Amino acid sequence: MSVTPDPPAKRQLAALFTDTLGRAGIRSVQALAVGALAWAVIWVLLRIPLVVIPVVIAAILSSAIAPLVRWLHAHGWPRALAVLSSFVAILAVFGGIITGIVFLIRAQARELAERFTAGLEQLHAFLNNGPARISDQQITQARDSLQHFFTSGSLGAEALTGARTAGEILTALILMAVILFFFLKDGRQILDFVLWFMPPSHRDKARLAADRSAHVLGGYVRGTVLVAAADAIIVGTGLVILHVPLAPALAVFVFIGGFIPILGATLAGFLAVGVALISNGPVVALIVLIVVLAANQIEHHLLQPLLMGRVLSIHGLAIILALASGTVLAGIIGALLAVPVTAVAWAIIKTFTGRGEPAEPAEPTGPVGADLGPAPTARSES
Repeated sequence: MSVTPDPPAKRQLAALFTDTLGRAGIRSVQALAVGALAWAVIWVLLRIPLVVIPVVIAAILSSAIAPLVRWLHAHGWPRALAVLSSFVAILAVFGGIITGIVFLIRAQARELAERFTAGLEQLHAFLNNGPARISDQQITQARDSLQHFFTSGSLGAEALTGARTAGEILTALILMAVILFFFLKDGRQILDFVLWFMPPSHRDKARLAADRSAHVLGGYVRGTVLVAAADAIIVGTGLVILHVPLAPALAVFVFIGGFIPILGATLAGFLAVGVALISNGPVVALIVLIVVLAANQIEHHLLQPLLMGRVLSIHGLAIILALASGTVLAGIIGALLAVPVTAVAWAIIKTFTGRGEPAEPAEPTGPVGADLGPAPTARSES
């Protein structure tokens, strides 16, 4: 049987796609298509932050709380009761912290007001007689501008926006709590349902990636809590020794700021420096600044490498770029979630490409804290 040779025009057309430039062009089109798909997915997710953010936060928290649920379940507690007890304990801790801050501020409000008045008088004298002298007329003009802003009609619109934002935050918190409960209770069923949409040949690797992602998230949250607590203890102890008002409340703000890597605890520490400047004067404020910077150095050079280095396995430059991208895309929430999301993405990439050997979780936890049974072993790839 004779084979009809390809016509010259067809061979020339095929040559356009088989040479080096043709293959590069095909890869470029494929890369553009994948990039367009990724952009479309990100665009859709950014349109529904009220759903996406609670889901992500619930997944992170469930990965950190899962060991407590497993421990209670292993000691004879029914799983539903173990989940409910862990859930209530977490809510009680957060509620107790917030309540303590409110009562502390109310208890020291009068003392803080008196110190604030004295601090303003010292600041006024410094502005009048300091190196860059500012007259009372200039100070009055600045004060009048602030008063005009707070009494203008635009403030009403800002207040409405603030009320709407507060409503959205409350809704997101309630939704996050509900999602967290079901992640802890029915994590296995949720993961099996998600993996059902994947081709059977990829399900084992996807399950392994989910186990490793949960291990990374849990280690990140627990390590971050320890690092933030160390920062808060160091700064809080310095504030107490220096008799700075609201020292415990300021230490709590440092603890909360510690959940934003690299910059959070330091920026929260500057709030303590400001309070010390107004209430105790510039010398005490300078000492507080030194304490904050010392805590920052201990965090970066000792605590983070010791507690989270092996879990994250991400270079500091990648963390900075992730923080910047997350802040641009989603503000403060993006800054909070950028590093754990990046760490999970890197764990998934390493699992599917077979590059590196990330640390295996001691017990498989799944992406939402479920007990998923033995973790499958990824096949070696050539």
